[in-house]
Amino acid sequence: MTDSSPRAGAEPATPAESAEAERRRSARRAERYGGQGRTAPGRRRALAVGLGLLVAVAGVGVGYLGYQKYGPKDVQAEQLGYVVVDDSTLDLRIKVTRDDPSQPVVCFVRAMGRDTAEVGRREVLVLPSASGTVEVATVIRSSARPASGSVYGCSTEVPGYLRAG
Repeated sequence: MTDSSPRAGAEPATPAESAEAERRRSARRAERYGGQGRTAPGRRRALAVGLGLLVAVAGVGVGYLGYQKYGPKDVQAEQLGYVVVDDSTLDLRIKVTRDDPSQPVVCFVRAMGRDTAEVGRREVLVLPSASGTVEVATVIRSSARPASGSVYGCSTEVPGYLRAG
């Protein structure tokens, strides 16, 4: 007895049967793996390139912002030391380094109490000089006994009331 119907695993006899078998296999794969929504290789590549460019641009932006915030400054100050003179006075020494020593700068210094609360503050004008780095000593008056002193920051934007002139 011979069986003329196609058996499982056997090759179909005619091209029409072959095309029909391929269509069924394709339909089963689509059901199983979700054949809808698949992107073409060219479109996938364009999507990958676009996402890569987006990540690169975001990285450059973050790098630029980080450099602006944490990169080298025009003016840098460092605390050298302090002495508590009495219950309302602190002597503070700072070192100021600037890119352009011909420009005046203002530094904000403060005295802090034992609980690290600010008890005194002062703006210090650093006049132009021949040297890029200068040491400045100043006295800070405080509203309570100071326990320490620090440099809050410096700026090249000197207010008009501090200008020597």
